[in-house]
Amino acid sequence: MYKIEVQVQAGSIGSLAASLLATVLFVTQVVVKDNWDFGLYAVIFSVSAAGFLYKAFRMKRRRDIALAIAFTLATLLLTALHILELLDYDVARLAG
Repeated sequence: MYKIEVQVQAGSIGSLAASLLATVLFVTQVVVKDNWDFGLYAVIFSVSAAGFLYKAFRMKRRRDIALAIAFTLATLLLTALHILELLDYDVARLAG
């Protein structure tokens, strides 16, 4: 049981580290290149989406279902924005 608990905690810490690195890289790209890379966040959100989807199917709790839907929608939105940016669409105009 302890090994499983440590493994789950390690996964959470790894996800947090990846989120922090994605934020640093995102901000750096905005400042240096003056463009946005939503691909990093699409990857990060997809990890959470997959986890909550799995939990939602297994546990069938409303909270997990709601979070699975929210993270999946965020992943799809960020992926779409990333593709638009790759196609040289002015994504900054959409953001405000």
